[in-house]
Amino acid sequence: MNRIEQAFQQLNKENKKAFVPYIMAGDGGLENLSERLALLEKFGATAIEVGVPFSDPVADGPTIQRAGIRALQNGTTLKGILKEITKARESVTTPIILMTYLNPVYSYGIETFVRDVQTAGVAGCIIPDLPVEEEEIIAPLLEQAEVELIRLVTLTTPIERIREISNKGKGFLYTVTVKGITGTRNEFGNELHSFLQAVKEASPIPVLAGFGISNQEQIKEITKYCDGVVVGSKIVEYFANNQLEEMEEFMSIYKQTFA
Repeated sequence: MNRIEQAFQQLNKENKKAFVPYIMAGDGGLENLSERLALLEKFGATAIEVGVPFSDPVADGPTIQRAGIRALQNGTTLKGILKEITKARESVTTPIILMTYLNPVYSYGIETFVRDVQTAGVAGCIIPDLPVEEEEIIAPLLEQAEVELIRLVTLTTPIERIREISNKGKGFLYTVTVKGITGTRNEFGNELHSFLQAVKEASPIPVLAGFGISNQEQIKEITKYCDGVVVGSKIVEYFANNQLEEMEEFMSIYKQTFA
């Protein structure tokens, strides 16, 4: 059983929801990645999404784009990220999910990429610009390596396609909560709750909501309709501003309200 499946199985036993923070690898220095992963594990992360900086991040909002630029200016590479994750795996047991675009994977070499993410102990991959129709170029290799491909659906995805996509996975279904890019938002549209309910009914695997979630009130409300959240821009901001105490307090909702 994949580490992600194990994590959700444990959450079910404890009647809890998932909290998956996102960080940009190399923002603040790639040498800090292991420390940040350990900190997020300490603060209660269910899994940790690690972003690979890319020059054309079509799904990322301003906060994550700026983090990616800083990481690239620091000389961050995919090979370097996997090397650091390998080191982190000596002490960090929380599932690590690598988020990258397809171009860096092609440049790295698909077979080599799969081999190296498996060696690094990566539990899953998110490739937002890889459509389901084209995923055969990598999905079978990832499955053989026991690395879960995390698929995404959006507010505009028809329910039949949601069923098709969710039946392909074993980890969780990443449900995008907005029509647009990542970034903190003050509120969500009225359609979100009914959409999450529909996705939850259609999906045989856990449903997580992500994009724009920035405060505990939003998390409390959204997790009434799904199995957990992915939080990116807010976590990236906390690290960029060295607000570690504030981040711990923000993530404490995992312990306070989900049990």
